[in-house]
Amino acid sequence: MLSLHSSQSLLGTARSALTTALRTQTSIQKHGGPSFVRFRHQLAPRKVTFIKRHKGVIPIPTGGSIKGTTLAYGDWGLRIKGEGVRLTAKQLTTAEEVIKRKIKPVKGAKVYLRVFPDIPVCIKGNETRMGKGKGTFEYWATRVPAGRVIFEIGGTPVREELARDALRQAGNKLPTVMEFIDRKTPARLGNLLLPSEPKEGSDSTATSTLS
Repeated sequence: MLSLHSSQSLLGTARSALTTALRTQTSIQKHGGPSFVRFRHQLAPRKVTFIKRHKGVIPIPTGGSIKGTTLAYGDWGLRIKGEGVRLTAKQLTTAEEVIKRKIKPVKGAKVYLRVFPDIPVCIKGNETRMGKGKGTFEYWATRVPAGRVIFEIGGTPVREELARDALRQAGNKLPTVMEFIDRKTPARLGNLLLPSEPKEGSDSTATSTLS
């Protein structure tokens, strides 16, 4: 027979295990899914209501919007020139680390990430039969259309040669065709490069020159 001390320790272990199980179940019911640990260096949402989502498609700017196709924070940028693509958090992190490593000697230089991976991607194993629900969560991603700015370099003046080399190396890590832009680069509507807006008084200048 079990002694009194061993029975009390066994009862305490069972009570702690039951408490942990109840806390986990309450957390799952409250947040709508399992809780994930997010570290400061990871590109992931802080809180997610539903961990599984439809696959979706790459957005196409058919309405004429040019939002997000020009620089907003820095002096140099990296923009998608080819087709839209789905970028994963790992790809964005790798490209960002390349830029930071390249511009590290410049004191005060900053890297701005214009997109954020907030779409959960679920994957099923190979040779799996149909049915039995959606696959398990694998990684975070974001759908980026053509002409969207991905990275910007600013904070302090950076030489064009250094910024161009850093963004070129970062573009090699991404699965699409990228282009280097600056403050004077016009906006892009999908694959169409829009002409720059004429400055005030340019028509009068042109007329006087022709006359």
